[in-house]
Amino acid sequence: MKRRNFLSLAGNALAASALTPLSIAAPASPAATSEAAQFRAARRFATLQYGRIAYVERGAGPAAALFLHGAPLNGLQWRGALERLSPYRRCIAPDFMGLGYSEVPAGQSLAASAQAEMLAALLDKLGTGAVDIVASDSGGAVAQLFLLRYPQRVRSLMLTNCDIEPHSPPAEIAPVLEMARNGTLADDTAKWLTDKALARSTFGAAVFHNPSQLTDDIIEYYAAPLVSSPLRRTQYHEFHNALSPNPLAGIEARLRLSTVPVRMVWGASDTIFTMADARYLDRLFPRSQGIRAIPEGKLFFQEEFPDIIAEEARRLWKA
Repeated sequence: MKRRNFLSLAGNALAASALTPLSIAAPASPAATSEAAQFRAARRFATLQYGRIAYVERGAGPAAALFLHGAPLNGLQWRGALERLSPYRRCIAPDFMGLGYSEVPAGQSLAASAQAEMLAALLDKLGTGAVDIVASDSGGAVAQLFLLRYPQRVRSLMLTNCDIEPHSPPAEIAPVLEMARNGTLADDTAKWLTDKALARSTFGAAVFHNPSQLTDDIIEYYAAPLVSSPLRRTQYHEFHNALSPNPLAGIEARLRLSTVPVRMVWGASDTIFTMADARYLDRLFPRSQGIRAIPEGKLFFQEEFPDIIAEEARRLWKA
């Protein structure tokens, strides 16, 4: 077992150096397990030209919010936020092509630009108008491209720890990109399904403040679709291969012209997308609403602190 391999699987968030696994027991948490089961039961599919795109929708009304997950996660990342924000928005959490439960044909581009186009088609299919976007990790890169390509479709943008033009892909994820190029990333991810304690003590410890919240059911929900068939394994690699070269190259000048309100909510304990990245975005967007730092937050803090996401989203939506 190569520890470095497991660590580099932290959804594009881990340092290239090896870390010592922590001793973290799997919790017996029926509530957390039922969250994954409920999310699975709520999953729907939209048939688009890109394939069958998986999504979960909660809430109703004329105003919609779009939640974009990180890698190697899927829409389950936002379950807590959807529950808290569904009284205020029609909340939509899709799975990106190549991740989660979306089913796309071989040869479909999985680049960030193609993901943005897919999202536009999904919103058309679902009949939404302008949306409030909440994004994480590689989903933040897609959100920025979506904003530039479809500015009239974005009402507000909340970015959590994610790529920025000068830091995409971050050098810290070189190991995961190397495994994707070599075709070994899926094999390492598959090990999570048979050794969930190790998944928590390496992957979980690197990207969550409290990795014990990753129940067996949650790990299964995240990892299983990525390795479920030869095609899905190939697409899992292709998703990561598409992160390089920089998909955000050349966008800074155009983002400076954006008139959309933007708020950064940032995990300050993340060692990949640091507070310096949040400050860059704060300076970049003319209508920045500032930064809220979460001291104990790591890359995927959104899953652990949904009350903060909901509080900040509602504040931004009133801007």
